[in-house]
Amino acid sequence: MNYGIVSQDQLEKIDAILEEKLVKLGVDCAIVIDMAGNTITAKDNGTSNYDVYSFAALAAGNFATVDAMAKLIGEQEFSLLFNKGQDSSIHFSRINDELLLISLFGRDISLGFLRLNVVDAIDQIRALLV
Repeated sequence: MNYGIVSQDQLEKIDAILEEKLVKLGVDCAIVIDMAGNTITAKDNGTSNYDVYSFAALAAGNFATVDAMAKLIGEQEFSLLFNKGQDSSIHFSRINDELLLISLFGRDISLGFLRLNVVDAIDQIRALLV
């Protein structure tokens, strides 16, 4: 199966990266979406019950809005976004021009530690997509 952006083989490798770098770290759910809001893949901890499809559509819109705001102030882009809640937080990071990585996580993970793992995961995903 080919999703137009990634092959089945790449998708399986991306799933393994998400599992190893994010889910094992304690991330509740890691989602790769395209800029149109389509879910490419999602890995979770087995206990989360997020509606990843609705979330992906809203996240793409949010990222596009913030991207437009960046341009209004003279920035090329904001490559990552972070939303902190009382119990849950969301970290968005651009993989490339077509894909975003979204991590949903709780209070047990520090933002700094998550960001280090997200950077590593994105580097590995980018290497697969070359």
